[in-house]
Amino acid sequence: MTRIIFYSNLADKQISLANLVQQALEKRHLVTILAESEQAASQVNRALWQVHASSFLPNVLATHTHAAATPVLIDWREKALLQDDVLINLTKQQLTAFSRFRQLIELVSSDEDDKIAARQRFKFYRNRGYEIKHIDQENLIN
Repeated sequence: MTRIIFYSNLADKQISLANLVQQALEKRHLVTILAESEQAASQVNRALWQVHASSFLPNVLATHTHAAATPVLIDWREKALLQDDVLINLTKQQLTAFSRFRQLIELVSSDEDDKIAARQRFKFYRNRGYEIKHIDQENLIN
């Protein structure tokens, strides 16, 4: 069964994303990042190359010719996802293909619209019997 983790109240999703990708790569996981659109996917791609000056987060858009050989893929087409290890959802949408992944990570900012959409996804997973781990970044700071 897919492990689901919600990280909420994130001050900066890009930095949180980069940290989670770094951790996953250290554990030799394959990572798929699902973005809202092709433009958003390109922005994530650029951001991951620039976040940490001292580390390397190898990533490409899923449509790139080297996608099959790259451990971090960024896509915007849920029905075309290539990997099935770790999925990081940056969208506000309820995913349908999440259950084929070993782990699903949901990143939720402190924005109220983001929280409302995340609550709906949380209820969807919980109502289907998934065990959900929730990590509230606001509580970690205090």
